[in-house]
Amino acid sequence: MTLATYISDLLYRYECVIVPNFGGFVTNEISAKVNHFTHTFSPPFKQLTFNSHIQNNDGLLANYVATAENISYLEAMKAIEKEVNSWKLLLNSEILELENIGSFKINKEQKIIFQPVNSLNYLTSSFGLGTYVSPAIKRAVYKEKIKQLEPFSAEETKRKTPAFIKYAATAAILFALGTVSWNEYQKIEYKNLVAETEQQQKKLVKTIQEATFVISNPLPAITLNINKETYNYHIIAGAFREPENAEKKLQQLLEKGYNAKILGVNKWNLTEVAFESFTNENEAINKLHNIHKTESEDAWLLVKEF
Repeated sequence: MTLATYISDLLYRYECVIVPNFGGFVTNEISAKVNHFTHTFSPPFKQLTFNSHIQNNDGLLANYVATAENISYLEAMKAIEKEVNSWKLLLNSEILELENIGSFKINKEQKIIFQPVNSLNYLTSSFGLGTYVSPAIKRAVYKEKIKQLEPFSAEETKRKTPAFIKYAATAAILFALGTVSWNEYQKIEYKNLVAETEQQQKKLVKTIQEATFVISNPLPAITLNINKETYNYHIIAGAFREPENAEKKLQQLLEKGYNAKILGVNKWNLTEVAFESFTNENEAINKLHNIHKTESEDAWLLVKEF
């Protein structure tokens, strides 16, 4: 079993995923960013952090592993414990790498240092959005070039246009320009340059987007058929302040043949343990009546709407 795969799956849907006796992975949503030095635009993303102090089992990871592997909750807990022990053993001598999550190492103070991966964005609303680089706009600088005049020979003087005609032509041009000064002319040329640059940028973005989704030799598609039932109806055996007591109750019910599970921690910070869970309300009510007669009159039905 690759526990990192299940942790990665849950991080897309939950803000905190706890690995019992190891630590909790916590995500925080970060807004889009612009780097003015590299001209890079980054989409919103989930920043992944690790807290080694969050270790109490909330049942989320174990329930997901049990459902995915088609095993019992107790078997899932044992599998998680086994893999966590292998992680801790590896960390004593080298760096621990978890695919699509990050790397761990022990520093001189014997504390776990976590470095998340930067290539994966767990924010589903940013799916398909990548980092975008926009080249800086180069502004043209106009400089008036003055050519030094050299003295003409007598022959060249005869061929040159008389000076008063040059001045008259210059005056005619200035008169035609009217109120449009040289500064205004520069502004117009600059706007045209910016518009042309933006147009070229749009063409570049379109080309990149098309190249991203048009693949000449695509890999064969992999289809995963997962039939996941939603268990909304839970027959509660008890709610416990101490997680150890919830584990003991779970073991007792499993030994009696119930398909028991730990539902997690409720809003009163109590760990709930269920005899069984159902997708059908009538089946749950019939089983509850049977448990009242044979096992416990304190059992009650919890309905969770998703």
